[in-house]
Amino acid sequence: MLDVAPETKDIVPEVQPPVSKREMKLRKKLGKDYVGPSPYRVSKALREGSIYTKLSAVVFGLGNLVHKQYVKGIGLLALEVLFITYMITSGFSYLAALPGLGDSEQKRVLVDGYWEYTDGDSSVLILLYGVATVVLCLLFAYLWTVSVSSAYKAEVDQKKYGRSMSAMDDFRTLLDTKAHQLLMFLPTLGILTFTVLPLIFMISMAFTNYDHKHLVLFDWVGLDTFGAVFSNAGGDVNLRIFLSVLAWTLVWAFFATFLNFFAGLFMAMLINRKTTRGKGFWRAAFSMSIAVPQFVSLLVMNTMLQPQGAINRLLLDWGWIDHALPFFTDATWARVTVIVVNLWVGIPYTIMQITGILQNIPEDQYEAAKLDGANSWQIFTKITMPYIIFVLTPYLITTFTGNVNNFNVIYLLSGGAPVPIGDSAGKTDLLITWLYKLTVDKNDYSLGAVIGILTFVVLAVVSLITYRNSGSYKNEEAFR
Repeated sequence: MLDVAPETKDIVPEVQPPVSKREMKLRKKLGKDYVGPSPYRVSKALREGSIYTKLSAVVFGLGNLVHKQYVKGIGLLALEVLFITYMITSGFSYLAALPGLGDSEQKRVLVDGYWEYTDGDSSVLILLYGVATVVLCLLFAYLWTVSVSSAYKAEVDQKKYGRSMSAMDDFRTLLDTKAHQLLMFLPTLGILTFTVLPLIFMISMAFTNYDHKHLVLFDWVGLDTFGAVFSNAGGDVNLRIFLSVLAWTLVWAFFATFLNFFAGLFMAMLINRKTTRGKGFWRAAFSMSIAVPQFVSLLVMNTMLQPQGAINRLLLDWGWIDHALPFFTDATWARVTVIVVNLWVGIPYTIMQITGILQNIPEDQYEAAKLDGANSWQIFTKITMPYIIFVLTPYLITTFTGNVNNFNVIYLLSGGAPVPIGDSAGKTDLLITWLYKLTVDKNDYSLGAVIGILTFVVLAVVSLITYRNSGSYKNEEAFR
């Protein structure tokens, strides 16, 4: 989209350059959503711009200052000065230490009968600040493109309209045609700071030997940590344990997602029937279970299902069992238990979701189906279910992803139990709870980082394949 010019009087239409085959394909594919390349891109600016535009690649904002865009020019120049100052004072030292992650240990010296300690290097801080500096360098490279293209735009506007856009013109543009950029600035900054930067830090940590033996100083080890996860050499983490936890994680996510979905669908349709009385009461009753904090329900369930808990005591007193049921001491019992308890936690959310969808299905579709002689099952399979699946596919994918990372239910309910002797993961541990135990309990941060990366890969593959093959993606604008 072309930027708004400061003045539009007596403008002679420009002859548009020939369109490339690639651009033609994009126009046909995207239609009205197609946005052409910027006429002020860096390559064109460096090729056709004036000397001031080209010098803006060295002195940020110079082209803007020459064309009387003082606010923008001073802002770009100030950012460049701040970056150079940071790099001179700290940035270069962090980058220089990043390849070795530090080698100076803490030392102590006896002075007048007292030990005085001198600080050594901290590999964690070196890695963190080094990664942050690399990200800042990438942002600086983007700022470089902004400086050059902005200077070229000011030059073009000066030639065409006699003046460049003022600060007020830029402000009006941000509130109008570029309002989306203004509104997305803070969310993008938040994602970069609290998601992208920690993610890069975690990925970097996976290539080190940061564990309980190397908490202060550690080194780069390449793919050795990945090799430990995919080998059967024993240890806290190996291929056997990883495949066992991965298989259970996927099984858990499947049942936790689709049992909740179909059970919630059944309950929502039952409540939504015209012959059901007290619809408001039943919906309020299920909503109450959502209002109770999840960790409270899970901790109460954990207490009740212990060998001396309320459920075993009642069954023993009634004579229904001879010994306490192994809810958390037998692997099969524990896995079934966490799936069943999760139904109590998850079904009310599904009921709320599906109730809203059922009330928005056009009534004339049901009337037409009945006139055509369709029975209840045919109406459900041809109208209700396809509509619900079309609308809820993104929700189901999100729920599946959330269940793979469902830390609360597993950790608060079973704690991963039962745990075989010598293993670092229990029979009900998910990848996320296993990662927690490796990092918080055992201080094996590099192994935890590898598990985190593998979890991300599994979720990304499953989510992308499922969503790209769903009707919600292929036909976004209408219900098929």
